[in-house]
Amino acid sequence: MFDATAPGGLLEGLLHEDVAVAELFDAVDGVELFPQEAEAVASAVEKRRREFGSVRLCARRALARIGVAPRPLVPSGSGPEWARRAPRWPEGIVGSMTHCVRYHAAAVARGASIAALGVDGEPNEPVPEGVRELITLPEERSVLERLGAAHPDVHWDRLLFSAKESVYKAWFPLTGRWLDFGQCAITPDPERGTFTAVLKVPGPVVGGVRLDCFDGRWRVRHGLVVTAVVIPAPTSEQVG
Repeated sequence: MFDATAPGGLLEGLLHEDVAVAELFDAVDGVELFPQEAEAVASAVEKRRREFGSVRLCARRALARIGVAPRPLVPSGSGPEWARRAPRWPEGIVGSMTHCVRYHAAAVARGASIAALGVDGEPNEPVPEGVRELITLPEERSVLERLGAAHPDVHWDRLLFSAKESVYKAWFPLTGRWLDFGQCAITPDPERGTFTAVLKVPGPVVGGVRLDCFDGRWRVRHGLVVTAVVIPAPTSEQVG
């Protein structure tokens, strides 16, 4: 089975070499926010403000690693409710942020090398009662049963949920469209720490090629599960 016990960060080694990552294993108090960011969470509860600040601290650290100076990272605030929460990244930058209990992370890259990316972190725990049926397709449920019997240390329903979140985070910037849980089928590979995501709707076109399947990677460590999807930018030969 894929190594889930090696030391180091959760996302370390899961992403393309052109992607910079920063992680925190606890929320940080008193992160200094830009005025636009502070305004975005002015009416939020304290827990939400701490999460917001901590994950943006991760984003600033990751951006610094690719030579991008700190700047406001605020939700887009436009379109339907599900689209308004997507962060606006600096021009020419793609990125993804995630946070859950005890974990905050951001991954960023320059759009010249990476077309889109998505990362997600979750507790390695079963999803709440009734959620499994909402997030899975019938063919996925049979896979989850088999994996759960063979590898009970991983909560596969949670991993599948996380994988679909990562797929959506990579999908949305390329399409501007919603992707429902039932519009993507996940198949994890327990030995390689990878997964495939087969889209049930027309996929995005990148470099003139329609993508009907996303490839991702996952890791379980420290009581957490992380997933990641990276879509490389087309090369000049592909574009030509």
